[in-house]
Amino acid sequence: MSRPVSERVAPASVEARGWGWRHAGRRRWAIEGLDLSIAPGERVLLVGPSGSGKSTVLHALAGVNGGAEEGESVGELLLDGVGPADRRGRSGLVLQDPDSQVVLSRLGDDVAFGCENLGVERSEIWSRVRDAVDAVGLELPLDHPTSRLSGGQKQRLALAGAIAMRPGLLLLDEPTANLDPEGVAEVRAAVSRVLDRTGATLVVVEHRVDVWHELVDRMVVLGREGRVIADGRPKEVLVSARVELLAAGVWVPGEPLDVGAARAADPDTDVLLSGHGLTIGRQAGRPLRTGVELAVPAGASTVLTGPNGAGKSTLALTLGGLLRPLAGRVVAAPALAAGIGPDPSGWRSRELLHRIGTVFQEPEHQFVARTVRGELGVALRALGEQDTASRVDPVLERLRLEHLAEANPFTLSGGEQRRLTAASVLVARPRVVILDEPTFGQDRLTWIELVRLVRELADDGVAVLSVSHDAAYREALGDVRYALGADSLGTGKAA
Repeated sequence: MSRPVSERVAPASVEARGWGWRHAGRRRWAIEGLDLSIAPGERVLLVGPSGSGKSTVLHALAGVNGGAEEGESVGELLLDGVGPADRRGRSGLVLQDPDSQVVLSRLGDDVAFGCENLGVERSEIWSRVRDAVDAVGLELPLDHPTSRLSGGQKQRLALAGAIAMRPGLLLLDEPTANLDPEGVAEVRAAVSRVLDRTGATLVVVEHRVDVWHELVDRMVVLGREGRVIADGRPKEVLVSARVELLAAGVWVPGEPLDVGAARAADPDTDVLLSGHGLTIGRQAGRPLRTGVELAVPAGASTVLTGPNGAGKSTLALTLGGLLRPLAGRVVAAPALAAGIGPDPSGWRSRELLHRIGTVFQEPEHQFVARTVRGELGVALRALGEQDTASRVDPVLERLRLEHLAEANPFTLSGGEQRRLTAASVLVARPRVVILDEPTFGQDRLTWIELVRLVRELADDGVAVLSVSHDAAYREALGDVRYALGADSLGTGKAA
């Protein structure tokens, strides 16, 4: 049984009066004219379409939006009646990308980092660390290397670090986005326990309303212009503002998705990429799985599932030629490997571009250009294309990024960054597309567009492999299904 997570804290209050924020170099405000009051101890679910400014609000409340060189603000945003930057330690933020919050090499040290910065007594720090790690269900020793955590485990690590500081305001930016179903339930339960014991104020951003609507007592909906379009008790808002919510891309529980269902793959379809007897891992001598057999056919959508830490992302990178297998072989079919050999790990980056395109789980790891449009043109220029606009513009429009064409990729929301990385791969028109958690950060409307786009790719003969925890995505696109088990070493099996 875990120990009590903490004593009661003084819950924080939030007040926004005509507040707005615009990133440096942008013409369009990320959010503008926000009027919002949150009483101490309230639990608020903040929803709205991708790019509506939800994450911007959380960053500002945590005091990490930056100074004048990062952007400009208007109006007032107050935490306990003063600017958030002057209330150090009152808020604990879990970012949309937990990888960006990992600071130290050992799990326990990383959880302790925030407490150390606040000047908490050493003896108190380690009691807090153990309580926080227990609360989020991260069943690993405190000296476990953070470099060996999966994306979902890093998400729980970030939550533990925020909990350990015992903030009066807990800010969660899609904290369950990369978790398997068991992890989602565990983190939600952990948050519930922490709030019950501390009384802290909560603001959680999440596209999937069904995860949080029974835990919170209030739901605030932002529209595409960053203004509040609905505010009230979750059950009441879901009924009274249903039409507005659907138009804004909110995931209203129980609403059907008009995207069709997965299809049985043609057994005679050519396999473009396959793994045989694979042992995979990030480091020599540290295998994650052995004996993996997997085939990715042309003209079909293949979905790979499994719990956090099972090695799904490592397998995807291995199949994509970006990691060498520790043992076994990855084989590209002659139609894919003509003239360059069957082993993708031996191909040069330019040879990969129009053969195997990979979208990473962490979008910002792929950005190399200063603008969204420039990012989409990188692969085309590397392939010697001169008329990039004719290829770039339709993809920008299809993935609802045209209004951000001149924006810096690093200033986009998490959902927008995910669509940009997908777009930057798709413009090169590779024969195989590998997508790692493609629906992360997507509202309902952009989710539908992505699913339809993937279906069109498969219909055009592309071999698509997706790593996903998203059950709806699997039902729509799992023509071929593989599942990796929870055991640290094991065989990938057709599901």
